[in-house]
Amino acid sequence: MTTIGFVGLGVMGRPMAHNLLAAGYPLVVHSRTMERAAPLIRAGAAAAGSPAAVAKAAEVVITMLPDTPDVEQVAEGSDGLFAGASEGLVWIDMSSISSAASTELAARAAARGIAMLDAPVSGGETGAVAGTLSIMVGGDEVTFERCLPVLRVMGGSVVRVGGPGAGQLAKACNQIVVGCTLAGVAEALVLAGKAGVDAAKVREVLLGGFAQSRILDVHGERMLTGDFAPGFRASLHRKDLVNALDAGRTYGSSLMLSSLVTELLNAQIAAGDGDLDHSALVKVYEALADAHRG
Repeated sequence: MTTIGFVGLGVMGRPMAHNLLAAGYPLVVHSRTMERAAPLIRAGAAAAGSPAAVAKAAEVVITMLPDTPDVEQVAEGSDGLFAGASEGLVWIDMSSISSAASTELAARAAARGIAMLDAPVSGGETGAVAGTLSIMVGGDEVTFERCLPVLRVMGGSVVRVGGPGAGQLAKACNQIVVGCTLAGVAEALVLAGKAGVDAAKVREVLLGGFAQSRILDVHGERMLTGDFAPGFRASLHRKDLVNALDAGRTYGSSLMLSSLVTELLNAQIAAGDGDLDHSALVKVYEALADAHRG
């Protein structure tokens, strides 16, 4: 089977890599903090000392990193993927980064004989563990078809959206919808509570009507119970919305709601809650409601 390299073993990357290993793919792994690789190495993965070493050992390399500068450094640094890659390598970047930057990286990779797919995901840690992520892919169709069996190990839904950068643009759209819906759920539940109505009952009845959504179901419950252990950190969602706003400016598309939700996330982060789950956005509304009542 194809030897796969995996760089970035955080909350999302480690279970994704584990699923590939469990599916029988030979796996070579690297992480900035190599302690995170220990469970994979015990399960049979090989360790590499740098992204360049990963590229030398693998036919397909997957990266799952926090932000655009991290991806650029892993690709183009002195010990980066490009330094170790041979012509014909396939690079699948599953990070969530700027669509424009991803398009530029794809062009620079192609100049070195490297085929790149941008393939960001949605579904959080739960989807990463279960192998049911929604994977939105940009890149050429031939490379996509070649990599489809690998992607299907990690995703329940795998869709090629278009050419280079299209996957990242789709992820920006996803984060707009998720962020705006989170804010709407938070507003509704805080309003119910401040009016003296049982917010849990409000959520229950809304789940039976047109307002039903996965976010109201899962994150609405988190907002009621106060369980904000990070499935997806607020700081990362804010980063994704900044990328969306950049795309809006590039293409002349107004993103008024996204701008507002970005500011709400800024407030959450400023309050020291940036490492909590993005559903902790409800705490911003609770603070505002308490201030208004005072």
